[in-house]
Amino acid sequence: MTISLGVITDGISRDLDQALAVAAEHGLNAAELQYVGSHEVGDADFPVDADTADASRARGLPITCLSRHLFSGMPVLDTEPGDAAHNRQMAELARCLDLARDWNVPLVRIMCFRKEMILFGDRGAEEWVVTRGAWTRMLQLLEPAVQLASDRGQQLVLETGNSGMINSAALARRLLDEMGRPEALQILWDPCNCLYAGEPAWPDGCEAFADGGLGHIHIKDAVVRPALGSVSCRALGTGDMAPALPGLAEFLRASGYAGSVSLESVYCPLGGTFADGFRESVGTLRELFG
Repeated sequence: MTISLGVITDGISRDLDQALAVAAEHGLNAAELQYVGSHEVGDADFPVDADTADASRARGLPITCLSRHLFSGMPVLDTEPGDAAHNRQMAELARCLDLARDWNVPLVRIMCFRKEMILFGDRGAEEWVVTRGAWTRMLQLLEPAVQLASDRGQQLVLETGNSGMINSAALARRLLDEMGRPEALQILWDPCNCLYAGEPAWPDGCEAFADGGLGHIHIKDAVVRPALGSVSCRALGTGDMAPALPGLAEFLRASGYAGSVSLESVYCPLGGTFADGFRESVGTLRELFG
């Protein structure tokens, strides 16, 4: 199986034409849209122009995922399925699904609510430190989104976010299992985000996806110090992800992963630009996963 190599385009530039040109110049073959100009994908006034998707395909970079920050930061215990806040997010999701359908984009990214730190425990922890009900409420809030995508025959990917309820591959696996492995939901694995939860990508994260569930990948690198509340971005292969990257790449090949790996270009070198950070990372992306 061939893995497509892409980039979240606004990590290069919010000028989509410029971002696509740079990505194509560096041998990438996929694009992921998050912000274009002053708009986040899925905004009510997002410029829906079929030429955008055509221009991307013409450069050999079909759009693999539309990545709006749906459900991000929402407190689960203060949100009910069908309340005003949840309905607003569902309406934004519907717009993203419409755009994905019109542009023939296979995936729409969702996030997973604001993190409650301790979800499970026993021997007293369940009384004193577990946020009781948070996990169950999260599942209830996700069900309408998954059902909407299922009814439309479309695919959602839920990102492992360091500030979200699902901040590790292990929790992602548990979520899929408890939801009955719905066809309309897979995981967008960001293994660098999972470092903040103390989970290395290899072997731990890879083991969580040994029997499937992986729909898309974001890759970046950083020096992560949870005890200090600190993250410092690095060029790919020069931060805390470095020891796990060869094992991760081998796992993807051995498991037959046929999705995309999107470089999340959030590294800005001292005195440089995010475009400089992209150029310092893209060669390693191709060497590892190409």
